[in-house]
Parts: sequence; C-alpha cells; structure tokens
Amino acid sequence: MMSLISFNFNNLRADSKLSLMSQRRKFIKQSLMGSALFIPGVSTIAEAKAPSLFKGEKPLILSTWNHGLPANAAAVEKLKTGGNIIDAVETGVKDTELDLSNLSVGLQGLPDREGITTLDASIMSGDGSCGAVAFVRQVKHPISLARVVMEKTPHVMIVGEGARQLAISEGFPIEKEVLSPKAKEAYEKWKITSQYKPVINIENHDTIGMIGMDAKGNMAGSCTTSGLSYKMHGRVGDSPIIGAGLFVDNEVGAATATGLGESIIRICGSFLIVELMRQGRTPQEACEEAVKRLIAKNSKNIKDIQAGFLAMNKDGEVGAYAVHPGFNFAQATLQKNAMIDSGSHFK
Repeated sequence: MMSLISFNFNNLRADSKLSLMSQRRKFIKQSLMGSALFIPGVSTIAEAKAPSLFKGEKPLILSTWNHGLPANAAAVEKLKTGGNIIDAVETGVKDTELDLSNLSVGLQGLPDREGITTLDASIMSGDGSCGAVAFVRQVKHPISLARVVMEKTPHVMIVGEGARQLAISEGFPIEKEVLSPKAKEAYEKWKITSQYKPVINIENHDTIGMIGMDAKGNMAGSCTTSGLSYKMHGRVGDSPIIGAGLFVDNEVGAATATGLGESIIRICGSFLIVELMRQGRTPQEACEEAVKRLIAKNSKNIKDIQAGFLAMNKDGEVGAYAVHPGFNFAQATLQKNAMIDSGSHFK
C-alpha cells in the first residue's frame, strides 16, 4: 500500500515554507505505520494501485523526497511560462538549493569533516548532452554551473577550484564561505565525537534528483546535493556522475538516484535502469532490479545503507524503489502535484 498526498498548486508556496525536514520525518514515521501524513488544506488518498498516478500525461515531472513538491511546482511553472524541459529541471532544483531549511542541498548543507560545505551537481538532456560539477565551494547554484559546463565547454565534468574559476568567469556570485546557523550548530555537536557513520533516511544524503518530459516527449534531468555530512574533504558521491546519480535518453527514458552515493556508483545505478528499460523492463521492474544488484554489491553493511531510484520511460510510466522503507517522491503534471511513498526491498 502506498500513501499519497495531493497538493493544490495555488497553495504550494505557502506549504513550502513549512520545515521540509520536519514534514519528511513525520511522513516517514507515518508511512512506516501504514498511514498517510495529514496536513491542513491537503486532500489525501489512502491507496494507489501503481507508482504512476498520471500515466501517459505530458508534461511530467518527478523528483525525490518531500522537497520535490515545491521543486516540481517551480519546474511546472517554468514550462507554463515558455521554458523548455532543460530550463524546467534546472529551475526546479534551484528552488531546493535556496531552501534554508534543507541541510543536504545547497550552501546551507551540512559540511565535511573539515567544516567546509562542498557541492555536487549534474544536468542531462535526452539527446546525450550533459554537464557536471563536483567539490564546488562558494557557488549558490551548482546546477546552473553544471549547465554552463554542458552548454559552454567541451567537457562533461569540472571540479574543485577549476569549477570555481569557471563560475567567476561566467559571472556567478561567489558567496562568503560561512556555515548556515543550523549547519554550524550541527557541526559543533558532531565535533564532540567526530564519529562518521551515515544514517539512513536523514539529512546526510537527501539529494534532490529531478527527471522530466515535456509535451513533445523530450526529456531531461538534474541532480544536486551537498553530499554526505562530515565526509572526508574531497569526497564526491553519485550525484554529479552521469550514469550513477542521473541518466537520460530520449529513446528510452530517464532515471535518478538518492542515498549513499558509493553504493549507487558501484552499480552505475541510473544508467543500469535506463538500459533495463531499453531491454523491455518497465520503470518499476528496472528500479527493483537495480536495488537487488545494489544489495548484492553492498551486502556486508546493507542494514546501514539506504538508496532509492526513480525512473520514467518515454510512455510516461513511472517506477520507484528503495533498499529500506522511507523513500518518497513527488510527481507532477501541469495541473497536479503529489507525494508517493515508494516500495522497498526490506519491509
């Protein structure tokens, strides 16, 4: 059984002002008990028979986690005002990059063990064009910088100081390197023990991945994160790696990933899902197979690893699956926007 929350677009901006982390914790707690999260002004449907609520409707936007609701709304609004699908998936996740309540995306995210916040992002078009940045400091919108890499350079990925220099040359504002108040408070507490251990389904890896299709069937995707909290300085996860955290192919479909990046990189998760769909699997079947392979490659400590996959094919069918319960995603058309609780291998 899946819990589903349907939002009215007219109310989304007000709803997005709520603490998304608090919403998400409550949603996970409720979904594990088999019931839906009730929010004032929100209609609730108790059960859905398939992952896709709006099968075959185009445009279609999907994004990971509760912060996908306002991100979807921003992406859909961009399409309504004349933007293309690349514009939409960039604009959508930029909303999350600016969300000060989010500690896993953007410069307000939790830092590495040196107390420095570094960002990763990727963007990809269904024609194979793609760009990524990794280990970026002081850039508010790494997703926009990834688009610069895609459209203005002969490269796919630029990292570290080189990415920062590219941002300066393109006129991106360079922000002061200070932790957000919430991140600083969390970091000071962490330093007491300085213990590094990823914990599933909390803010240490809540990447936002977004995939979308326009009315003509053109597809694109985006992915942005501040990565694992208290990671080793220089660590890069799956989000900026084309084929791991994101992959899009107009001939087949698109997929994105969230969770412990190392486990996703080991199976090239998003590319694997798209290739399975190319071979005839449905998006749901492909996501489930990817989770099975991830578990097989990370079996020694799988109880401590969460990873989730989200996919759509060119027909607008949707799939989502995770290692453990707790993964959810947002799905939107021009008129609708809803949260869906994903299935999982372990119950």
